[in-house]
Amino acid sequence: MWQTIGQDHLLRQLSGSLQSGRLGHAYLLAGPPHVGKMTLALDLAAAVNCRQADDAAGPCWQCEPCSRIRRGVHADLNVVAVGGDSRVQTRISIEQIRDAENFLSVTPVEGGWKVIVLDGAETLSAGQGESANALLKTLEEPPERVLLLLLTTEEQAILPTIRSRCRLLALKPMSGDALAEYLASERGAEPEHARRLARLARGCPGWAINALADSAVLEARAAELDRIIDPAGAALDQRFAYANTLAGGFSRDRESVRQTLYLWQSWWRDVLLVKEGAPEHVQNADRRSELEAMAPGVASADVVEFLKRIQTTLAALDANANPRLALESMMLGAPTP
Repeated sequence: MWQTIGQDHLLRQLSGSLQSGRLGHAYLLAGPPHVGKMTLALDLAAAVNCRQADDAAGPCWQCEPCSRIRRGVHADLNVVAVGGDSRVQTRISIEQIRDAENFLSVTPVEGGWKVIVLDGAETLSAGQGESANALLKTLEEPPERVLLLLLTTEEQAILPTIRSRCRLLALKPMSGDALAEYLASERGAEPEHARRLARLARGCPGWAINALADSAVLEARAAELDRIIDPAGAALDQRFAYANTLAGGFSRDRESVRQTLYLWQSWWRDVLLVKEGAPEHVQNADRRSELEAMAPGVASADVVEFLKRIQTTLAALDANANPRLALESMMLGAPTP
């Protein structure tokens, strides 16, 4: 059965394509972090290689090919990700794409389909876009029984020449109630804890499932919020020091810095909600007293402008901008309570 949750609209579409034999050769899976893009990609990889698949219900996840895909050792599945080379990377390199093309040129070892998953496809256009150009020929003339799955959190950052050659699968966050119900009924979470995690996850089940399984996820979030709140009211030199700390970590862990900026977004969005009289909608409800203390000291227009700055910074980092300059520029606009 399908492991993907909260994306019934896509599973119906894919089930129909599998049943009719009209599955596309390339798909762009787009959605926010932790919404389930990799889960859906692995579902598809299993579906085309499963020995007992029910095209309507998805792969069996019991046969040998499904088991090998679950363990990440299937010979005909290749997951390509940012940082996959031995050196530090902030994008998928042309060398990785060439290796993927060589992988596709060989007949499937296990007799099924060759599947390539490109995680972080928005980085293909970074720099001069050599990796994107290298991928185009494969997208235009794919070998038989090949499935290309491009995963991205930034659909608009994908080059039009790439987007136009892929079928779009837009993954949507689940409703808070649906995610809380899933966590309680399928993952054994206490109802109140399930509701809290669903709110914090903003409909993205991957984060909620990880936080339920590992208390360190919530502890790390609390510590990061403390670091965010402190620079918000700090002098400019302290905010720059914080920006430089983030920039220093960017080359080692690009996604971690992105997640920190998403947390900044959630905090200042909550400040705005409290200031505008809608505290019941805040994401960080466990820090409501701090939000209420901060909100009166900032102007709504300044918060809105800073939220735009955060989004601009995320886009700049995706475009391979200098992380220190991008983050320092963002900090210049941080509201000061």
